[in-house]
Amino acid sequence: MTTMNTPNSASSSHPLPERMPAIGARGRRPVTDPTSLSDISLPVPNPVGRDLLVEVQGVSVNPVDVKVRAGAPTSGAPRILGYDAAGVVVAVGDEVTRFAVGDRVYYAGQIDRPGTDARYHLVNENIVGHAPHTLSVAETAALPLTVITAWESLFDRLALTRESEGVLLVIGAAGGVGSLIIQLAKALTRLEVVAVASRPETAEWVRKMGADHVVGRDFTSEVSALAPTGVDYVFTSFTPGNVRAIADVIRPRGQVVSIDETGGSIDALKTKSVTWHWELMFTRPVTDPADHYQHDLLESVAALVDDGTLRTTVTTHLTPLNAETMRRAHEIVESSRTIGKVVVTDWPEADLLQ
Repeated sequence: MTTMNTPNSASSSHPLPERMPAIGARGRRPVTDPTSLSDISLPVPNPVGRDLLVEVQGVSVNPVDVKVRAGAPTSGAPRILGYDAAGVVVAVGDEVTRFAVGDRVYYAGQIDRPGTDARYHLVNENIVGHAPHTLSVAETAALPLTVITAWESLFDRLALTRESEGVLLVIGAAGGVGSLIIQLAKALTRLEVVAVASRPETAEWVRKMGADHVVGRDFTSEVSALAPTGVDYVFTSFTPGNVRAIADVIRPRGQVVSIDETGGSIDALKTKSVTWHWELMFTRPVTDPADHYQHDLLESVAALVDDGTLRTTVTTHLTPLNAETMRRAHEIVESSRTIGKVVVTDWPEADLLQ
């Protein structure tokens, strides 16, 4: 691959390549179609301002990747997906203050910028954290989007603290976000956690994450028996079809935080004066690029991982980082039966896209 001199606008320890491999998405195609995700070659971007240029070593695949792929352009330039990354800083913009070339980092990126499914990726330092010292690339790549979502759900939307008590019901508990909701709630609050898990393997997983109780998919009677006066909080990543059940088991003036669409009305919650929160971890990066809340959050999470308080949630690790592997990863996530996280690492050694 041809190389060029380091750009004047960035600080870098070595010359960077002119081009890089990436994975491009095309919309309105099933993931089994080879053109839905394809190997492409792009120019290596140049960091300016507060941007870091990160050499991406591993990514994970989230439901948002699947949703955005469906809406990707069908013609013209393909869209670069990817909303998790673990890698190394190789160049920095002239306003960067928190990172240096050579730092190991992890982050979730932004929905309104090119994604992390590329060998080199630009990201605002305000949403990046130093990677945990005790995890591998794959273990690290599993964390950012889900831990940011879980942290913001509990401590920003629900405003929980270390002194918070009560019962938290987690719907979608075995998924990437649910797994970290359980861990964070048990580690950083006094809440009792009830996890919804419908299969033996998911029930076993949520118990490993720290759930106090496990209930089945039709959870109304089981939850009512565990919390006769109603649960205080509900986290849901599977809201459609569950609003009526949530209304039945939540206490008056309880709180719900949802990360997906409702699929209908939430009027059933009105009679109990329930507070409904939406959580989208992309809101801060898109609406306020100067906000460094997610940087601080990821720094705190790294410390919690390194002291053994939190564990990674990777369960499926695929290689190499190319379109064929990424299609397999998307197919797994599309099944909606994923436990933990699906991670893809290691770009092929031979760059066939000169």
